[in-house]
Amino acid sequence: MPHSINTGRRRHNGKASDVTSGWLQGQAVLVSGGTQGVGAAIARRVAAEGAEAVLVTGRSVEAGRALADELQAAGARAKFLRVDLRDVDQARASVAEAIAEFGRLDRVVNAAGLTTRGSMLDTTPELFDAHVAVNLKSPFFIMADTIRHLHERSASGAIVNIISIAERGGQSYLAPYVAAKSGLAGATRNAAHAHRWDKIRINGVNIGWTATEAEGVAQKTAHGATDDWLARADASVPLGKIGRPNEIAEFVAFLLSDHSGVVTGSVIDWDQQVIGGQD
Repeated sequence: MPHSINTGRRRHNGKASDVTSGWLQGQAVLVSGGTQGVGAAIARRVAAEGAEAVLVTGRSVEAGRALADELQAAGARAKFLRVDLRDVDQARASVAEAIAEFGRLDRVVNAAGLTTRGSMLDTTPELFDAHVAVNLKSPFFIMADTIRHLHERSASGAIVNIISIAERGGQSYLAPYVAAKSGLAGATRNAAHAHRWDKIRINGVNIGWTATEAEGVAQKTAHGATDDWLARADASVPLGKIGRPNEIAEFVAFLLSDHSGVVTGSVIDWDQQVIGGQD
C-alpha cells in the first residue's frame, strides 16, 4: 500500500527464499504490468519456477525488452509486449497475443497499479478514470478473456490479482486508488465464485507497503522524502522492514501453482498491519 513515512524502531530483517521448486513447470504465463517492481519480480519468479513461456506487458519498452532478454537467458521462452492499461483494448490484446505466441495461456497475474495521489476533494474525473482503467477495468477484462480461453480449451487455470491492503480503506490521499482496488477485490471474489466449477482458481493479494522503484519516486515527489526513505521506512514498521517484491513474487508463484490446493476466492492480506487491530 502506498504510504508516507512514520518513524519507529527497527527489529529484524528477512528475505524470500532463493530456492525454487518447479511449481510452474511447463506453464504459459502472462504478467500484466510486469516491467518493474512487483510485476518484474513475479515474472522472474515464475520463470525460475519452471514456466515454459512468459509474456510481460507494460509501458516501458526499454525495461520490458531487457526483462524479456533476462528471462530468455534464464531458460524461459519470453516476450515483451508494450501495453498501456489505460486502454482496455490494449489490455485485452495482451491475452490474445499470449495465446497466439505460445499456443495457450495457463496462468495470469494482474500486477499493475497506478498509485497517483488524489483525495476525495482534489481528485479530478480524469484521474479517477485513469485509476479505474488501470486498477480495475483492464484487469477485469484480462480475467474475462483468460477465462473464456480456458473454457474453450476445457482447461483448468489460475489467476492472481495484485490488489492492495488500501482496498480496505486506505489513506485520505489515495481516494481513487482505493475505489478502484476495492472494485478489483470484489471482482476477484465474484469471478472465483462464478468459475469454481470450471476448475479456474482466482485469488487476490492485498499487498502492503513495498519497496519498489515507483514507491521511491512517490515518496520523494508526494511526501518530500529524502534518499534514505527506505531505511527510514524499514525502521518505522513492526517487523523491521517493509515488503520486498521478491517476497511477494514467491507467494504469488505459490498461489498460481497447484501446491496452493483448492484455494480460490481469497483476497489475502500480505502485510504486517492487522486490519481491525487496536493498541
